[in-house]
Amino acid sequence: MQTKETAFDYDLFVIGAGSGGVRASRMAASFGKKVAIAEDRHLGGTCVNVGCVPKKLFVYAAHFHEEFEAAHGYGWSGGQSQFNWATLRANKDQEIQRLNAIYNDLLENSAVQVIYGNAKLVSPHKVVVNNQHYRAKHILIATGSAPFVPHFQGTNHIVTSTDMFYLKDLPHDAIVVGGGYIAVEFAGILAGLGVKVTQLYRGAMFLRGFDDEVRHFLAKEMEKKGIGIKFHAEILAIEKTKTGRFMVTFKDGTVSETGLVLYATGRLPKTKNLGLESLGVALDRHGAIKVNHAFQSSVPSIYALGDVINRVTLTPVAIREAMILTQNLYGNTHQQMDYDNIPTAVFSTPSIGTVGHSEESARKTYDKIQVFRSEFRPMKFTLSGGAEKAFIKLIVDAATDKVVGAHMVGADAAEIIQGIGIALKAGAKKADFDATIGIHPTSAEEFVTMRQPS
Repeated sequence: MQTKETAFDYDLFVIGAGSGGVRASRMAASFGKKVAIAEDRHLGGTCVNVGCVPKKLFVYAAHFHEEFEAAHGYGWSGGQSQFNWATLRANKDQEIQRLNAIYNDLLENSAVQVIYGNAKLVSPHKVVVNNQHYRAKHILIATGSAPFVPHFQGTNHIVTSTDMFYLKDLPHDAIVVGGGYIAVEFAGILAGLGVKVTQLYRGAMFLRGFDDEVRHFLAKEMEKKGIGIKFHAEILAIEKTKTGRFMVTFKDGTVSETGLVLYATGRLPKTKNLGLESLGVALDRHGAIKVNHAFQSSVPSIYALGDVINRVTLTPVAIREAMILTQNLYGNTHQQMDYDNIPTAVFSTPSIGTVGHSEESARKTYDKIQVFRSEFRPMKFTLSGGAEKAFIKLIVDAATDKVVGAHMVGADAAEIIQGIGIALKAGAKKADFDATIGIHPTSAEEFVTMRQPS
């Protein structure tokens, strides 16, 4: 007779083969557990296929025209440069296919069974995929998120960030709707590839939650690069014209014609059609799975992590959550995820790097703060004639001298803030920054040369 323990087909059944799901499955297998992972699309999830990886490739592509122009100031001359969208798209596809294969090899080499198809939970320990039932001691949901698509007249004419990676042709002009990092990034990408771009946001300033000075500085720099920005603007309806373009009517009654309308107005956790409600798995008002500090849902055998729990929706966060979950489940540890001082970037034009408190959140948290700022023209543009400026900001708790926030807008901001993030995680004080010798000449040295608060 089988015992309850041996009746399980798997120790862990993972739904969703994105970064978090793949890491959890491989880690569990490394503890000697029998693991399966189900995926209904491509291995690697959003980040690898329709997120951070292809987006960063597009960001690189979008910067070359500026590099070509800057080269003249340094004595370089060349022929007329031309951009081919089809070539970029095809090369991007080839790279993503290579990464898909790597993920497949990683799972196979870890002895994780990959099952393709839509998975649905039918009991606290049972999953069905392609009409095949599997029993597992633990089930992990790591299905990620998907673009939010609003409903209004003509909503069928919009594209989402996912669609942008497969566009057949690049439009002459485009409207980007949204105020989050995805909207800001695609506005910069399109503009860099030669598209006339207007970004709309219904609020007073985009990138809500980021430091206010950073937000305003970026807006000015984007406008320098020819990106039109309209705040307090919303679309009422979209109509396709006989020429294949789109007539956009705004809520203020104005009308504009464009070649593409991209909506990047947020993402929602992918929890529909998983059978969660029937099992009593608690969800929040956005559809995210509610979990405790151990990533355990309201049903004890069911766990969740990554974008589907809607805490900090970043790929490295999902990977760290997966490591903590599996080490606690199978490695006899008692770790908790630390969400403080997580460095992040917006690959806008120019880019943003940030870690820790914004000035606004710091003022609410500490009795007194000191703010150090530096705005300057990077050395690169002295010969090229570029108008782009950089902005750097440090926020210090005056009582302890501890640096509690660091922000940068400018070239390589993400690369620079990664190192600054280590300092903040280690509890560095402003005196430590001051005692550090800068690397000259660099933009990064500004972080250790700002002496007087502003």
